[in-house]
Amino acid sequence: MKIKYFPETDTLYFQFNDNEIVETQELNENTFLDLDANGNLVAITLEHAKKSASISEFSYQQMAMAA
Repeated sequence: MKIKYFPETDTLYFQFNDNEIVETQELNENTFLDLDANGNLVAITLEHAKKSASISEFSYQQMAMAA
């Protein structure tokens, strides 16, 4: 997974895999879903990210698997 932030456009991009994007669906005016040929999610784009996603406060936590 890759997360990229583009400050010049205030865009946040989450890329989940390297599959070829064949369709982009607009979830709302600031959120776009990129799908592969099988309808699987490839990436999510968030426009106006500072306002809509509070990106100034970002953390990552990997949870342990249950025994």
